[in-house]
Amino acid sequence: MSGLEYSLVQLKLTTRQLQLQSKKCVKEEGLEKTKLKKISMVMDTFESQFEDLDVQTKYMENTMGNQSALSTPQDEVDTLMHQVADQHGLEIGDSLQATPDTMLAQAKEAEAKEQDDLSERLRALRG
Repeated sequence: MSGLEYSLVQLKLTTRQLQLQSKKCVKEEGLEKTKLKKISMVMDTFESQFEDLDVQTKYMENTMGNQSALSTPQDEVDTLMHQVADQHGLEIGDSLQATPDTMLAQAKEAEAKEQDDLSERLRALRG
């Protein structure tokens, strides 16, 4: 066998090996893509379920919070807070009297007074 024939046989063998390896790589790449698609689908399902659970949890927390706020008498809450404050040497003072309604009314009064003051200053500047 001459050197040229030997080189052609070697080239043919190498080509065949490359073809086999490329087919193997294509199969593995296809499997990887399939795995990635499945993982993506599972993650999408998980995210959807997690969002549903989050909405349900917020709804339940809101419902439970409203229920306990409606069912607990305010005087019992105040008494308990005073007991805890006394046990720990804290002073609550009149802070319990400041309910959201009274705080809102006070804020509106302050805003109205500020508007009156600004209106008075404007009249003084114009006059």
